[in-house]
Amino acid sequence: MHVGFTSLVGAFNYYRNGLVNFKTVLLFGASSITTVFITRKFIIPQVPNVLWQSGSFQITHALLVMVIFAILMLAASIAMIQNKKASVDENSPSKKKPVLLLFYGILIGLVTGFLGAGGGFLLIPALVILMKLPMKEAVGTSLLIISLNSLIGFTGDIGRYPIDWDFLFSVTAIAIAGIFTGGFFNQKVNAEKLKKGFGWFVLVMGIYILVKEIFL
Repeated sequence: MHVGFTSLVGAFNYYRNGLVNFKTVLLFGASSITTVFITRKFIIPQVPNVLWQSGSFQITHALLVMVIFAILMLAASIAMIQNKKASVDENSPSKKKPVLLLFYGILIGLVTGFLGAGGGFLLIPALVILMKLPMKEAVGTSLLIISLNSLIGFTGDIGRYPIDWDFLFSVTAIAIAGIFTGGFFNQKVNAEKLKKGFGWFVLVMGIYILVKEIFL
């Protein structure tokens, strides 16, 4: 839930600067939000904790999720780093075929639902590369979609897990402070450099998670 509230505050901050594309949120976000709720509410509870076992070696649900998460991060980061600077069109999402937009939204929703987080690592590359949004607008738009995905996903988990509300609100407050700090520096960074920097950051984190889960 703290991801949802934090992202919502960040999205509002970007909205004040005109960096949220509501057409994309409507077309792209609606399908992903629905998919996240269905995944968290009905599919995840049916997935066993141990998926495969041979002797003492076993593949757990948590391990598989983290490995898939890392692989997707690597793919997204490489796409961001290698993507050539292309022309952007603020109205391009409305010109995309609705079926294609629904497909992208469902895919992101499935990933976010199964991982429980991490949609932003795929959302931003998808908005920049597939939707042709400017980097900063992609960040603002993704924050709004992530906030809706996270809050809806949280409602699907209510009653399944105990919630430490004091800890939750403390982490949320710290994260919101970070959002405003990042927003301040974002205004001073070139969009192309921001895109490359984001790609390298995701690449490093993806490698770290993959090595940690498989070898450590």
